[in-house]
Amino acid sequence: MLPIDAAAHSSRWRHRHPLEKALLGIGLTVTAVCLPPWPGGPLVGAATLCVLLGPAGVAGRQLWRAFRIPLGFCFTGALPLLVAVGGPAGFVSLAPDGPRQAAELLLRTSAASLGVLLFAFTTPVSDVLPRLVRAGVPAPVVDVALVMYRIGFLLLDSLTRIRQAQAARLGTTGRAAAWRSAAGLAATSFVRAFDRAARLQSGLAGRGYDGALRVLVPESPLSWRFLTWSGALLTGLAAVTLVLKELYL
Repeated sequence: MLPIDAAAHSSRWRHRHPLEKALLGIGLTVTAVCLPPWPGGPLVGAATLCVLLGPAGVAGRQLWRAFRIPLGFCFTGALPLLVAVGGPAGFVSLAPDGPRQAAELLLRTSAASLGVLLFAFTTPVSDVLPRLVRAGVPAPVVDVALVMYRIGFLLLDSLTRIRQAQAARLGTTGRAAAWRSAAGLAATSFVRAFDRAARLQSGLAGRGYDGALRVLVPESPLSWRFLTWSGALLTGLAAVTLVLKELYL
């Protein structure tokens, strides 16, 4: 199991309805995207961090390990805005308004990424997918997603075991050995993926699979107090951002 999935299953908000956490997490993401990047980005990011490290109970080290990857994409996406290609200044030159645009994009995307992580760290995928059928998503689509989610973890476990076996047999001691091990890892994983899929299909057929995977979904009543608190937080962030924006104009 991936660390973020393990954290979601052990979260303080594990038994809350996914709709509550979706309203808060995705609402913070939409707020970060729609509000002006300054001061909206820092305000939304700070509020999301407070919720993650406070009421949600996410460990700071776990959050950083998950956040550094999307943060790298945020930096990568902002860097091209610093340069301009073509024009009177030359083939490649510094963009006149590049630093400001890059900073705004970085503030907006990093804050939005934290909102997505809030939902991911508090809501297991196994709680979301079965409820999508009630929301109108076709059942076969949800079934395929559930199966792929399960197979993904099985393949990750297989990759880990193969890598450990290769390392125990000195398969990574040199460049040539590392390349041979990588080729063997890819080939073995490809074969095992088909084998796992065939075994899964046989298991479903043996259990009378009729086109729908029926799972028990724990009933979690909606907390109107939580929804009200989330709406007040989003409204407050929007109001404070717009007020500060007017003051600094």
